[in-house]
Amino acid sequence: MFDGSKTCWVEAAMGMVRMSVELPVPAETAAALARKPDVMAFVLSPVLRLRRLEVPARLEVGARGRARLWWFGVLPTWTHHLVVDRLDPTEIRTSEHGGPVRMWNHRLVFVPLPGGGCRYTDEIEVEDGWRGTPVRLFARLMFGHRHRRWQVLAQLIS
Repeated sequence: MFDGSKTCWVEAAMGMVRMSVELPVPAETAAALARKPDVMAFVLSPVLRLRRLEVPARLEVGARGRARLWWFGVLPTWTHHLVVDRLDPTEIRTSEHGGPVRMWNHRLVFVPLPGGGCRYTDEIEVEDGWRGTPVRLFARLMFGHRHRRWQVLAQLIS
């Protein structure tokens, strides 16, 4: 269900978290931005900071990356690993893991909307059961933060 911020939460299954937000930028523009490490760092900050970010200059299917995550830039956590599984003009899929997160299959989808904007959806599949519960809670909180940061970014570029 949509609220006033045009944000929608849907739990599709025990191991799945999905959140969508409408952005005032074209789908292909938003998807191209999502491929940039600087944009990823912007939408995660200040909650998570990326240190020692190692990603290829050009993302393509099979590309691998990793970064050390820091809470609020001061508390070091784990090194997070990612592999690009799919890269289309309006969709990105990655397989990720690190620290207590044993499985984080991430799908970013950018669907064109009438009027030139897009609906951006973050979807993750994590472990079912008690081990996945804190990861799903973190995903809900982090996706809410990411989507607010995406709205800030979209306003800056539109």
